[in-house]
Amino acid sequence: MKYLKLKYGLLAVVIIGTTLLSCKSASIEQQEGKFTNYLFTYFTGNGPGEEAIHYAISKDGYNYQALNNNQPIIDSKKISSSGGVRDPHILRGADGKTFYMVVTDLYVPEQGWNNYAMILMKSTDLINWSSSIVNIPQTYPKEFSDIKRVWAPQTIYDKETDQYMIYWSMLGDEGRDIIYYAYANKDFTGLSSVPKQLFYSPSNSACIDGDIIYKDGMYNLFFKNESSGGGIRKAVSDKLTEGYVQQEGFFDQTDAPVEGSGIFKLIDSDEYILMYDMYTSGKYQFTKTKDLQNFSIVDNDITMNFHPRHGTVIRITENETQALIEKWGFLGKGSFLGFNSTHVKKNNVVVNDDDNTIYIPVNLGTDIKKFDPEMKTVSWVSISATGVNDFTKGAVNYTIVSGSKQKTYKVIVKEDNNPVLNGFYADPEIIYSQKTQKYYIYPTSDGFKNWSGTYFKTFSSDDLIHWKDEGVVLDLKKDVSWADRNAWAPTAIERKIKGEYKFFYYYTAAQKIGVAVSDSPTGPFVDLGKPLIASKPEGANGGQEIDPDIFIDPVSDKNYLYWGNGYMACVELNDDMVSIKENTLKILTPDKTFREGTEVFYRNGIYYFLWSEDDTRSPNYRVRYATSKSPAGPLEIPKDNLILVKDAEHGIYGTGHNSVIQTPNSDVWHMVYHRFNRPNGIDMGNSAGFNREVCIDKLEFKPDGSIIPIKPSLSGIK
Repeated sequence: MKYLKLKYGLLAVVIIGTTLLSCKSASIEQQEGKFTNYLFTYFTGNGPGEEAIHYAISKDGYNYQALNNNQPIIDSKKISSSGGVRDPHILRGADGKTFYMVVTDLYVPEQGWNNYAMILMKSTDLINWSSSIVNIPQTYPKEFSDIKRVWAPQTIYDKETDQYMIYWSMLGDEGRDIIYYAYANKDFTGLSSVPKQLFYSPSNSACIDGDIIYKDGMYNLFFKNESSGGGIRKAVSDKLTEGYVQQEGFFDQTDAPVEGSGIFKLIDSDEYILMYDMYTSGKYQFTKTKDLQNFSIVDNDITMNFHPRHGTVIRITENETQALIEKWGFLGKGSFLGFNSTHVKKNNVVVNDDDNTIYIPVNLGTDIKKFDPEMKTVSWVSISATGVNDFTKGAVNYTIVSGSKQKTYKVIVKEDNNPVLNGFYADPEIIYSQKTQKYYIYPTSDGFKNWSGTYFKTFSSDDLIHWKDEGVVLDLKKDVSWADRNAWAPTAIERKIKGEYKFFYYYTAAQKIGVAVSDSPTGPFVDLGKPLIASKPEGANGGQEIDPDIFIDPVSDKNYLYWGNGYMACVELNDDMVSIKENTLKILTPDKTFREGTEVFYRNGIYYFLWSEDDTRSPNYRVRYATSKSPAGPLEIPKDNLILVKDAEHGIYGTGHNSVIQTPNSDVWHMVYHRFNRPNGIDMGNSAGFNREVCIDKLEFKPDGSIIPIKPSLSGIK
C-alpha cells in the first residue's frame, strides 16, 4: 500500500474497509438518475512526462474539458516502478461510491515497449488514491517468469462471485499477446488468483486492449486484433470469464490504425459511445450505437481542449463533479477554450500564466479600436469583460472567475501577418504567374502525424499579404497511381511553351519525386504516371529522394532540377520539363551542414543556393547559403553563410525550408519559410516537426551581393 504525496501537498489516503458487500445499499443502477456529467481519464503521449493520469470532464459525453490545466492529477513516479503509467481504466464500484483504477506500469522513453507490472488503485472520492504495484513475473515466477509485456488492464465487477475481475494482455518470450484475467483481493492491493486466459482467438491472433460491457444478458468484449488485418473486434459470451465467441468483422469505423477502445453508456439514454485511439493519426474517434453492433461516427460533435491517448470514461454525479472542479479547476491557460473572432489567428494566441498576459494576434486590417476577441472558457469559469474593447491604447484587463477564485490577465491585441496562411503548412514554394499576375504558395499540408499527409493545396495572392485558399491541386490517393503516402515539399514553375502557359509541379511522394502538369496555377494537375526520380543518384551516400526545386536559368534558358536529403543532386531537364537530359547529373552537396530543402535563384550575375541545416523537428532548424557562377556549380561557401535562425526571445523556432520570390520589375525580394507553431511548438517535442506554419519576411543584400541575415518576425511584411 502507498500513501501519495501529490503535486499539491501530502494527502491522507483513507482506505475503506476490506469487505466488499454483496448487498449494496446504493447500487449503480439506483444512482442512474443522479449522474449528470462524465469523467474522462487518459494519458497524453510517449514522451517524457506524458505517461501520467489526466482528468477531463463533460456535461454531455461529447464535449470534454481538461482539469488541472491538462497536467497530471497524480505523480507517476510516486505510484509506479517505471516512472510512467498508461492506459488508465476507471470503474465505479458496485456499491456506487468506491472507485477502482488500473493502469499499465510503463515508461516508454526508458523501457521501450516491454514492461512487467500493472498498478491497482482505489479511491472513495476520485481525488485521493491508494495504489499497489503488481509485478507479474515476481508474483507468479512459476507460471509467468518469461512475461515481457503487461498491458492495458481493466476492471469489471463479477456479480456472481462478488469480486472484481481484472483483465489485461500479456506476452511472453514466445507466442503472441493474449488477454488474461484474475480476481483482485478484497482490498484491491493485489491478485487473489493465478491469471487464466480469458479469450481464445480463432485465428490465433495477438489480442490487446480488452474492454468489456454487459448488455442484455451478454458480456461484450471489445479488443484490438494486432494481426489478421488489425482493428477493433468483438467477442460475446453469457459468462464473464469464459465462452467468448468472436463476431464477424471489425467495429472501428476507420482504415487508420487504432487501439485502446473504450465504451460507455450515455446518461438517460439507450445509446452508447465506443471511442478509440487513432494513435498514428494523433486523434480520437467517437462512434455511437444502440445495439453494440452498428456504429456511426460522431466526430463532428466532439470537442476536446487536449489530445488524449488510450483512456476511459465513467458517469459521475454533480457533487463529484463539483469536488473535482474545486480540487483541479484551476484558473489559467487551460481555462480558455478559444478566441473565436474570425479576425484572430487562433493557432497563435499566447496565454502566459507567468506574467498573466494574453497576446492575441489578428489579421491585418482588423479594427482593434472596436474589437471583441470572443473568448470562450471552460464550463466552470466565467469572464468579466465581454464585448467590444479598445486595444489601440494598450492592454485591456480581463478577469476570469471560478467560485471564490479569480485571476486577471492583461490582454494585448496586435496585427501580425506571420503566419501568412491559416493552419499548419510547411516547406513552402512560391512563384509569380505572368498568366494571372498573382503569387502562389505551394506548401506541404502539415498537421499530420509523422508527415503522413496525402494531398497538396495552393494559395493565391495579389500582394503577398492577403492569401486565398485555392483548394487541393493534387491528391495522391486520387490523382497518382504510383504512390499514396508522404506528400511533401513541392516546387512549381510557369513555362511558356508554343505560346501557351504551362505549369509544372514537382513533388515528393513515398520518398520519390514526381511531376504533374496543368494549364492553370491552381490545377488540376495531371501526373506523369510514374516517378521522375525513383532511386538514389550515383555518388550519393544515404539520405532520401525528397525536396525537389525547379529553376529556369535566365541566362541560358535551361531547366534544372535539384533534390535530396543528405545530398544535393542536380540534373538538367529536357525542353518537355518532364524528362531528364542524359549525362547531366551532378552532386553539389556543399558541406556537412547540408540536410535538405535546396532553393536556387539568380540575382545580378550570382546564382544563390540555399539549404536547411539540422532536423525539421529541431528548434535549431535553420538556413545557410552558397553562391556560384553557374546553375550547376561548383559552389562557393561564404564565411558567414547562416541567414535564418530561431529567435527564442520572441518564441520563434524551427525556421527553415524556404523559397525565395522577386517582386516583378524590381529588386525587392522576400523569403518564404516555415517555423514551429507559435507558441505551442517548442513544447510539442518531435511533433513540432509536423505542426508548422508558413511565414514571409523581407530578403535583403549587401552591395557585394552577400545576403543580410533575416530576422524572423511576428509582424511579417506590410
